[in-house]
Amino acid sequence: MTDSSLDHILSVLSLDTVERDETHSVLRGESLYFPTGRVYGGQVIAQSVMAASATVDNRLPHSVHGYFMSAGDIKQDVRFDVENLRDGRSFSSRRVNVTQEQGAILTAIASFQTPGQEGVDFADPMPAVVPDPETLPSAKQLMAPFAEHSPFAHYYATQSPFDIRHVTPSVLLGRPSTSSSEPHNRSGFQMVWMKIDGEVQVDQTTHRALLALGCDQLMLEPIFRRADLSLTTPGMHFASLDHSMWWYRNVDMNEWHLYVQDTPTAAHGRGLSQAKVYDTHGNLVAAMVQEAMVRVPENK
Repeated sequence: MTDSSLDHILSVLSLDTVERDETHSVLRGESLYFPTGRVYGGQVIAQSVMAASATVDNRLPHSVHGYFMSAGDIKQDVRFDVENLRDGRSFSSRRVNVTQEQGAILTAIASFQTPGQEGVDFADPMPAVVPDPETLPSAKQLMAPFAEHSPFAHYYATQSPFDIRHVTPSVLLGRPSTSSSEPHNRSGFQMVWMKIDGEVQVDQTTHRALLALGCDQLMLEPIFRRADLSLTTPGMHFASLDHSMWWYRNVDMNEWHLYVQDTPTAAHGRGLSQAKVYDTHGNLVAAMVQEAMVRVPENK
């Protein structure tokens, strides 16, 4: 990824304030390219965090919960209407309505907390044995041979702002092996390393927004894996329905983070995916859950 591409990612997260009063702020941002032709869900979640944070003083985002309403148009700017719901002694709450010309594309609630507060403190440990990310092939390397034949492969090979390295085999290139005795292949469990493809000097809120932007590139994979599907499955149609995430410790997206993912259930054409995110020191820095619609023709 070039420096100009990384600059573009940061410009997408730098929103312009259109208007502001005591209870509402309206901001505007541009869209990233994504091979679906629709606005990338991680983008508007990350932008919503940045929009809400622009109305909060000296507090960091600790959670965001968003519902995707409709597909956005990547050729249009995005409008963020932030409503001030509450400012308490420790927490601030904001509602963000995200729209384009055709109407709503996302509604989200974000919460912010004064940093450094004491209280209960524990976390699940990072898996004990995980390959070093530098020993694994990147998604860019894996996708390069297919870049001329697939918009998704071209995007991951040349335009993704993240360096993605799968510990478990990627389902981007094809269906997982169901004949293997390895239970992870049947359960949907996977582990993936990710970091920004380059280096950024930004504040902690922007690092957390970059994590929100990046995680959406991975969240559907456990569902595909457990359902024996991949991005190459003919006729498959999928879309994120909602997304929730929580930050518990500081994030540095210049460094590698390990996503430990699985999917506990799917029914009625909907699947649930979840992830725990660890830094290289073994700290559990964030957690996230996403529900998605996945539809496949019967003769797949």
